[in-house]
Amino acid sequence: MTEDLQAGPTDWGTTVGVGPWEGPWPEDPRYDPQLLAEGDRRNVVDSYRYWTVEAIVADLDARRHPFHVAIENFGHDSNIGTVVRTANAFLAAEVHVVGRRRWNRRGAMVTDRYQHLRHHADVGGLLEFATEQRLTVVAVDNGPGAVPIETADLPERCVLLFGQEGPGLTEQAREGAAMTVSIAQFGSTRSINAGVAAGIAMHAWIRAHAAIGEP
Repeated sequence: MTEDLQAGPTDWGTTVGVGPWEGPWPEDPRYDPQLLAEGDRRNVVDSYRYWTVEAIVADLDARRHPFHVAIENFGHDSNIGTVVRTANAFLAAEVHVVGRRRWNRRGAMVTDRYQHLRHHADVGGLLEFATEQRLTVVAVDNGPGAVPIETADLPERCVLLFGQEGPGLTEQAREGAAMTVSIAQFGSTRSINAGVAAGIAMHAWIRAHAAIGEP
């Protein structure tokens, strides 16, 4: 059970994470015997140290937020990994990959083990899922008619939909969305990185709906 390492100070030199469990082992089934014996050097918060992946996912599932994130993947977009990692940080219900099933997982930093992922062959499949789950599709795009996300009322149950870096959302995606929001920009560039845009939009949802400060 190995994962990418998380840099940071520890009590034992430059090694990251925590070493083997000291003292009698806990009887809690959430703990992984291999991690207890060898140490836990995964990129997880301290409260999940030594837990199995399955136990961590189960605990996250009990607390997930009701927003979803979707990104069109018609060019093997490397930003998807960043989106998955950010969705995990903000505890999104699911990340949806629309179009090509394969994507570059390096940017996810192994967080795809803890984040639910769903694939749709096309935008139509995503829209059908949203309808079945009563989720409002919110396109994030700096196109005509977009409402500034800084002043928009984001629905609590929604899918935040993003396009590929460069071309942005397809016409079908824009037409299928119930609302479109834009991110205010003040410089010379036409657009911002898709992974960055996804993080901004997810945090806007967090500011509007999440219970800040609760465990």
